[in-house]
Amino acid sequence: MSENLSDPPAANTDVFAADLLRGHTDTIVLGFLRHDDSYGFEIFKRIRDATDGRHEIKEATLYATYRRLAKDGLIEAYWGDETQGGRRKYYRITDAGLAVYRRNVATWTVTRDIIDVLLDLDRSDGSGAAASERQSQ
Repeated sequence: MSENLSDPPAANTDVFAADLLRGHTDTIVLGFLRHDDSYGFEIFKRIRDATDGRHEIKEATLYATYRRLAKDGLIEAYWGDETQGGRRKYYRITDAGLAVYRRNVATWTVTRDIIDVLLDLDRSDGSGAAASERQSQ
């Protein structure tokens, strides 16, 4: 039985991707904050915009993430200047948060590389199932 791995059912892919991304919410938030301080809803919009609307993290999930990261000392919260509109709570990454972000990215990179090898996706020599599929198309 031939299986076309390049066209998996959309519903299964969406569920799997959402589950996979959900496990990395802390790292995603820390990643955005490593560039500059931001308020909660702005981070929500940046995540949505960065993925062209393909992925959104629910606001309730994000605010729970902010509280947890602050409690763990990975981010700090502060109130912004009211002259720029309504009073907003901003978040900044701490040195500990930056260290956790870097460690999580390194862990993700190793994990991704292992999965690529196990799925035979990262074969630069042109052999393997992924290369064979590409050649047959």
